[in-house]
Amino acid sequence: MNAVEIEAAISDLALLPFDGQEFPFAFLAAFGNKETAIKRLRSGNNNLSDVPGGVLQRNNIHIAVCKAGSVSETLKALRASPATAKAKAKFILATDGQTLEAEDLATGETIAPVYPDFPNYLGFFLPLAGIATIKEIKDNPVDVRATGRLNKLYVELLRENPDWATEERRADMNHFMARLIFCFFAEDTDIFNGEGLFTQTIEQWSERDGSNTHQLLAEIFRAMNIKSGDRGICEPRLPNWANGFPYVNGGLFSGSTDAPRFTRMARTYLIHAGNLNWKEINPDIFGSMIQAVADDEERGALGMHYTSVPNILKVLNPLFLDDLRAQLEDAGQNERKLLNLRKRLAHIRVFDPACGSGNFLVIAYKQMREIEFEINRRRNETHRGSDIPLTNFRGIELREFPAEIARLALIIAEYQCDVRYRGQKDALADFLPLSKENWIICGNALRLDWLSICPPTGTGVKVTADDLFQTPLDQSEIDFENEGGETYICGNPPYLGSRDQKDEHKSDLKALFDKRIQNWKSLDYVAGWFLKAADYSIKTQAFTAFVTTNSICQGLQVPILWTEIFRVGCSIEFAHTSFRWANLASHNAGVTVAIVGIAAQPRNPRRLFSLDTSGSTVERQCMHINAYLASGESVIIDKASHPLSALSEMTFGNTPIDGGYLLLSRDERDALGLTQEQQHRFVRRILGSAEFIRGLERYCLWINDQHLAEALTIDAIAQRVHHVRSVRLNGGKTARDIAERSHQFQRMFFGLNSTLIVPGVSSESRPYLPVGYETSETVISNLAFALYDAPLWNMALIASRLHLVWIGTVCGKLETRYRYSNTLGWNTFPVPLLTEQNKADLTACAEAILLAREAHFPATIAELYDPEKMPANLRHAHERNDEVLERIYIGRRFKNDTERLEKLFELYTQMTASAVAQPPKKSSRGKK
Repeated sequence: MNAVEIEAAISDLALLPFDGQEFPFAFLAAFGNKETAIKRLRSGNNNLSDVPGGVLQRNNIHIAVCKAGSVSETLKALRASPATAKAKAKFILATDGQTLEAEDLATGETIAPVYPDFPNYLGFFLPLAGIATIKEIKDNPVDVRATGRLNKLYVELLRENPDWATEERRADMNHFMARLIFCFFAEDTDIFNGEGLFTQTIEQWSERDGSNTHQLLAEIFRAMNIKSGDRGICEPRLPNWANGFPYVNGGLFSGSTDAPRFTRMARTYLIHAGNLNWKEINPDIFGSMIQAVADDEERGALGMHYTSVPNILKVLNPLFLDDLRAQLEDAGQNERKLLNLRKRLAHIRVFDPACGSGNFLVIAYKQMREIEFEINRRRNETHRGSDIPLTNFRGIELREFPAEIARLALIIAEYQCDVRYRGQKDALADFLPLSKENWIICGNALRLDWLSICPPTGTGVKVTADDLFQTPLDQSEIDFENEGGETYICGNPPYLGSRDQKDEHKSDLKALFDKRIQNWKSLDYVAGWFLKAADYSIKTQAFTAFVTTNSICQGLQVPILWTEIFRVGCSIEFAHTSFRWANLASHNAGVTVAIVGIAAQPRNPRRLFSLDTSGSTVERQCMHINAYLASGESVIIDKASHPLSALSEMTFGNTPIDGGYLLLSRDERDALGLTQEQQHRFVRRILGSAEFIRGLERYCLWINDQHLAEALTIDAIAQRVHHVRSVRLNGGKTARDIAERSHQFQRMFFGLNSTLIVPGVSSESRPYLPVGYETSETVISNLAFALYDAPLWNMALIASRLHLVWIGTVCGKLETRYRYSNTLGWNTFPVPLLTEQNKADLTACAEAILLAREAHFPATIAELYDPEKMPANLRHAHERNDEVLERIYIGRRFKNDTERLEKLFELYTQMTASAVAQPPKKSSRGKK
């Protein structure tokens, strides 16, 4: 469940007649607990409560329903309950159906609303659903509640008005919703003369069955498009009840005033939405949630389109806000310096070329207004109007509705800032009518000329426009002069990995990259925004920072994208290494992202941010940041066909291309009916990543040519070989080429004495990369890498923290898991020249790791390397291995991963600069 669904569920629960026996279970169901879990609690099997009327869910909450007037005493009993502590409950809750009290046991925070109002504390309870508490939602859940109300209204209106759901009328429907949002906000903030004017008018003058609601709305909208002086002569005449609405203009109510028809339920949803307190709406987060309402594909993820303010500030602060605050600090009470800073603020342009519903622009605007107010306060000019124009906050958005919401969110933000910093009277005096200037462009950002939308300093752009809320595609619509100003580009462009891109996305990237670089088809879609920003920055001296998938700073995408960006003339000015960009989905940690800031003339020192083990942000200043978001020169790691250091060759395991007929489970192996001698001759254990890490048992047919005739006398084997041949004959060229030896894998490689196995994919939570030592009887599949007959000291290198850090930086990831690459990770791994004593010491370390694992047989690699359960002797063996290896590199242990990476990149640069590559080593792997 997501936050919107949870809010709807608890709101419905609060409206039902109170049932003391049912409440605990209904409450838990509202937070996403499955019926099976609730059934076990009902039966008492999982209910460990020791409080009368109590229901205790382990690791979650202890609830008790009590008699009237004893809520506080019951909450005290829950707090003191031994069962609460033993079950590690995070919350306690007591209610009598009239009042409700609850406590977060981790923070000590408590709430005590009357029972019908407990849904107002949605943010307090969200951790019960596995959703991290977010300050904006915890303090004020109206954004979530408003999203839910509008979604219900939207769905009901489309059900009653299917023609409004068509492509031809979808824009009308979205424009209608924007009008409603403005009316809800305006009636609660004195923009309309009279609190609740809009909702009360609908409630008073519309029929209960909703039959004339669309007519009332049409008249209200018409009124807000007629100036007061013209209302006496307009035709048809406005009804008296509509005359109370002010003239708004700005294009929001121009054009058609048509409204969809309402049912009784739709009218109810409309009134319920209006009864919320829209005064407290957060335009910086509301927009990203409401945009999902109007998108059929996104509505299933309703409420998850939340971009937290702290995450956005990870972009905006180092991009330009930190500098503004530093200048404010330096200005002190000096009026001249304060005036210069205020002039600077007035000429800063913030440009989001993938603005969605405007989150980045709104937050940038609010932060700048806060700084401007502090300037005015120090200059004793607190009632002064703002010099920061909304038109300096420019954006591009592909879809019309989010673009419309972005404009509306900025208008709301401006009004809220005026109220806060200038007072309600001055804010109202300047608010209406709305301006017709438009600064959010609807179009494809990768196809548009950014210079025409956010032109260089001192360049004017003027294209006539009808109004603010009806944007001609691809056109700027303000006369924009910004002499002496700065431009900061920011945002969270769409990611879309190469496999997820549709034809139109590939076409966009082709138009940008095709004549400039090769292999562009492997790039994430977000790469297009970086290249456009780099080109723009060279011409405008702009600074850019985007949230991006961390994959563009890892693996194969680095040499493709960053070589071109560096060639253009841009450098990385600041970066935030990988972190989770969370949303409001239950138990959903969100996507792993990075933040990268680029500029043609980067400011020094460069700033590199990361999260420490406690989750706190740590800043490091350095001279250079490379494309892997590590301190160091702009080195690019290219694939190498053989190790650059004196290491053994690593290759893919064996590929079956068999339709599954050469592979066997234990039962399938036994069903072959082989003698022990035949089984030894024709069957081998096979390991891929999953089999090695999780201890899964799998086998394969492994038939040497000299044994083929004998193998084919066994019907079960002959049938499998026949099926393999059929699969290959009907496959691609590679499969057809090996169809005549369908008793074998594509390759038949194995170690004569031993094999080291390295999984192709491994969990990012493990403190070390899994690597194993196998006998010559084990086959390695193509889902893992193999080093055949390699000296054991190679294992010590792979199992080290140094190698894990290198792989995590240069190889890329599959989702968040480590994705190994022999050509990028192993062959490029910088290793100093090892003495025979070094190799002996590392061999001893590898043996110690293997012995430590053996002591815990039959524990699997997954169990042994669980970070919370890793055995002490195994951890000690790895730490000893790290100490021995790191002393070879620098004579001591590295202080942290940052220092490790710096040394590795330094060595790699030396290795490649010398242009002396080691010749490929001949493999000693067996082949028969």
